[in-house]
Amino acid sequence: MRTLYIDALSGISGDMTVGALLALGLPLEHLRAELARLDLHGFRVSAEPRTVNGISATKFDVHVEAGTGDRHHAHGHTHAHAHRSFRDIRGLIERSALAAAVKLTALRIFTLLAEAEGRVHARPAEEVTFHEVGAVDSIVDIVGTAIGVAQLGVQSAYVGALPAGSGIVQSQHGALPVPAPATVELLRGFDLRLGDGAGELVTPTGAAIVAALAQPAKHLRQLRVTAVGYGAGTRPLEDRPNLLRLVLGDTDTGCERDEVAVIETNIDDGNPEFFEFVMERLFAAGARDVFLAPIQMKKNRPATLLSVLCEPSERDRLASIILSETSAIGVRFHTAERLKLPRQVITVKTEFGEVRVKVASAPEGREQLAPEYDDCARIARAASVPIKVVYQAALAAAVARPR
Repeated sequence: MRTLYIDALSGISGDMTVGALLALGLPLEHLRAELARLDLHGFRVSAEPRTVNGISATKFDVHVEAGTGDRHHAHGHTHAHAHRSFRDIRGLIERSALAAAVKLTALRIFTLLAEAEGRVHARPAEEVTFHEVGAVDSIVDIVGTAIGVAQLGVQSAYVGALPAGSGIVQSQHGALPVPAPATVELLRGFDLRLGDGAGELVTPTGAAIVAALAQPAKHLRQLRVTAVGYGAGTRPLEDRPNLLRLVLGDTDTGCERDEVAVIETNIDDGNPEFFEFVMERLFAAGARDVFLAPIQMKKNRPATLLSVLCEPSERDRLASIILSETSAIGVRFHTAERLKLPRQVITVKTEFGEVRVKVASAPEGREQLAPEYDDCARIARAASVPIKVVYQAALAAAVARPR
């Protein structure tokens, strides 16, 4: 499985990530051609070799034309002044002619950013307006990262502990502590080396890329290295080279590893009609799975076991929903390690419309295909055809797709 290891000794930013992807083998002309699929104008990109502490790296830059309202930001120093809403940026990406996989990755990065900013400012993600991250260069950095990951065939990514940095950074909201509040929100579940480094080393854009693509490196057992690329930052650092190292390689196992938090509670005195509402709330809040099972409790009382799988960082928030919405007076926690097949989501065209299909790769190389139920149901209603017909058409299109 093609795996990317993010070695962020000096932190991570959007431009450093794209620079490292270029150094790994992403062709600059391919990047330019793909970025042209965005309805975004008034900029050009460049990449040049740079030697940092004797190490050959690639410096990626976005040059914005005067009058666009956006200015380039350097790693650790943000000076952009454009204001774009999450809704605007999502529309820009969705309307583009970018490949479906690139859109999905870019949208996931921006969605996580919007959710983090929303938590910081106590606003719904849909109402978040980006300032620094709304600038042209940040949009290019994020979409460029999605383009590079797709072009290099990355199937999974891991990241080691990140330097937290220290000090104060200036933003459109005024002076903020380092790491910035949105950065801390994005890095829930990841390891930070507190007090390591001066200034802002992990930018919100860099943190969003990590959160969207990677999982902690403790789950990476081994990696057969095939390529290494270095992306150069702008600001000189006194105690380390300002470089992001990306290591591309193959993992022997056909499976991915990660950890999930498991929340459980026994409910023997609740109205069963409420379970659907509780499940909806938990899924909307980020639960990976929610399920119910009949059990027999002490004194042979019938009850329901409510179980939730989630990111460890989301455990307490989801537990509070259970305690608020059900008759439970307590919950149990434990952490489970998972072994799972690598998967990706593709979009196929059928005679009824486009359907997303989840593609999982079994260890022996066989594919497991699962059309998305929501897409099939929506199309079946619109076309007035049985859902099984849409499902079968999507399966056939996925099997026949070019490889």
